[in-house]
Amino acid sequence: MTTDAVVETAPAKINLCLHVTGRRLDGYHLLDSLVVFADVTDRVFASPAHGLSLVVAGPEGAGLQAETDNLVLRAARLMGVEDAALVLDKRLPVASGIGGGSADAAAALRALARLKALPLPAVDEVLTLGADVPVCLSGRPARMTGIGEQVGPLPPLPPMACVLVNPRLPVPTPQVFAALATRENPPLPDLPHGVLASARIFAAWLASHSRNDLVAPAREVAPILEDVQAALEATPDCLLARMSGSGGTHFGLYDSPEAARRAAETLRAAHPFWWIESGSILA
Repeated sequence: MTTDAVVETAPAKINLCLHVTGRRLDGYHLLDSLVVFADVTDRVFASPAHGLSLVVAGPEGAGLQAETDNLVLRAARLMGVEDAALVLDKRLPVASGIGGGSADAAAALRALARLKALPLPAVDEVLTLGADVPVCLSGRPARMTGIGEQVGPLPPLPPMACVLVNPRLPVPTPQVFAALATRENPPLPDLPHGVLASARIFAAWLASHSRNDLVAPAREVAPILEDVQAALEATPDCLLARMSGSGGTHFGLYDSPEAARRAAETLRAAHPFWWIESGSILA
């Protein structure tokens, strides 16, 4: 236990692909996804206090309330913490398909574990916060299967940079899954030997052997997402452009941070009202 404030980052989660392979009787969808994280993050601060409280700050925090069902507070209650002051520095857009809420919950779990010298909850408990929280809690490149509870580490990835683009239109996940036409789709094939030799080789394999099954239904909900995809694909040196998760954030992969920064600058000039950030993929 520490008496000092602690801080944990909540990196943006990127679904490089997302295969929907079935649906359980309880309604949860079965997924097969390669997940990585970018150094574009929210942050969660935790410090000792009398009682449990949450303050939401940051440039993307205006529309987010510190209500009792906030995932950061739910994470604290899951750990049995009742005496901590939490601050969420919100920099990732809300309802954007890059796991902002799940990453925040995972960061809160890590911060409170450090603050209170507590063990992290078991996976089945973490899963009650959301299907993406277990993979966000690991914070490492992973293959995520089942409903999100099965998280296996990936081999070392080649250096990659990214641009994240969101048109500032929330895309509610339940609406996207409701519009999904087929829920029984083929799973992701295993990564072949040598595919991680470079960002260019890996991106080419992803383009030809993987997909995001939620793209079509997400575009039904928000047709502007097709414009986001086209804008990213048109940037110089983009190796792969695709929607992450259930939308509406899209990512572009690049083989250097410089290429990603140039692409982000081009996109900001053309689309000044979109949320656009460049960064590196975390190893």
